[in-house]
Amino acid sequence: MALMRVARKDEIPAGTIREFQVEGLTIAIANVGDKFYAIHNTCLHRGGPLGQGVLQGVAVTCPWHGWQYDVTTGKLVMNPTIGVKTFHIETRGDDLWIEAA
Repeated sequence: MALMRVARKDEIPAGTIREFQVEGLTIAIANVGDKFYAIHNTCLHRGGPLGQGVLQGVAVTCPWHGWQYDVTTGKLVMNPTIGVKTFHIETRGDDLWIEAA
């Protein structure tokens, strides 16, 4: 599948995570030390919005009930056998491109 432009790098400051719509999906993009990671935005517990959570290091905490995910793998911090989908993301100049298939 082709890559699609989703955001500018400066929309996601280092140490933050934000939500974006791509092809009907809501994806959370995290900036960890100027390296970007994209995960499915929906928490497995009760559907909380991960892109509205707090990012500490590589872990994002769901704002609804505190489940934590590693944004580099999409896996739950407390049970890495399950997790949310991750998406390939590329930086091209000042823009972020994602493969949302």
